[in-house]
Amino acid sequence: MSATTAAGRGPIDVHAHWYPRAFLDLLAKEGPAHGLEWREVEGKGPQFKIGHLTTGPVGPRFVDLDARLQAMDEQGVEVHALSLSQPMAYWAGRSLGERLAATYNEEIARAHERAPARLVGLAALPMHEPDLAVKEVDRAATLPGVRGFYLATRVNDRELSDQAFFPVYERIEALGLPIFLHPIFVLAPERLGRFYLTNLLGNPFETAIAAAHLVFGGVLDRFPQLAIVLPHAGGAFPWLVGRLNRGWEKRQDLKHIAHGPVEYLRRFYYDTIGYSDDVLDYLVRVIGADRVLMGSDYCFPIAYERPVEVVAAHGGLDDAAKRAITGENARRLLRL
Repeated sequence: MSATTAAGRGPIDVHAHWYPRAFLDLLAKEGPAHGLEWREVEGKGPQFKIGHLTTGPVGPRFVDLDARLQAMDEQGVEVHALSLSQPMAYWAGRSLGERLAATYNEEIARAHERAPARLVGLAALPMHEPDLAVKEVDRAATLPGVRGFYLATRVNDRELSDQAFFPVYERIEALGLPIFLHPIFVLAPERLGRFYLTNLLGNPFETAIAAAHLVFGGVLDRFPQLAIVLPHAGGAFPWLVGRLNRGWEKRQDLKHIAHGPVEYLRRFYYDTIGYSDDVLDYLVRVIGADRVLMGSDYCFPIAYERPVEVVAAHGGLDDAAKRAITGENARRLLRL
């Protein structure tokens, strides 16, 4: 499979983070009043911290669209689906959280208008205030370039199975747009501070916990048309789903869901960021190539520099699977 195809049919990176300047300016101006620690790292950009989570420095590659488009050209990527990532807006209270999400989404629209064939976005939501999140779903869905919604795997102290979020899911399902998840704050961060384990282990396990809550919490049963994308190749979830299924088989208190957890594997989509040919092979073989989307984690330290080649050079995938993963699946899911 060639890494490049005809215009409009090229590779799509669904996991590509972006911090627009207007969002950063609002974060710097009003975030400290809500506990955000902000500092400028000389020559490298801003760095900010909330709780155990430190982000940055956020350099030009995260912000500047010219630099991004150049990097996309070098990678052979046609489209980025822009997303916020950490620290989201849930820590910021009702008013600032609403404005942070709205600012981000308006900047998605501006980026799309700047390069409509290259840049689309996944809207941020003030999920910590579900009534405001419902309003922002409806508003953001009308903005140019918005092709889905971006949620953390947990909203402050509430899991995604919390029924307070059901009206948000209902509106997103009705719109026919997908939800992309991403870990923010991780379980037991005090054990993961050394060796970069907050990212290397914390993030994949947070994704597994969120997926389990969506399954056992009845979210997938209640919203059968809701499409949800799990980052980092599904984290630990695809590897531990057999254990979850065993619990469902043996415990009567888990029988409230319609099917065993294994049957929900194909309710999710998964990106390619597993850092192993074997991981990608497992996803395709067990779940199906039609549920896998190309991602890079642009441009965090362990991101794929050549996300297209990760798929194109995989010896275990046929050309049809490679075309589906690098672009066709995302094009269909994002309605491009």
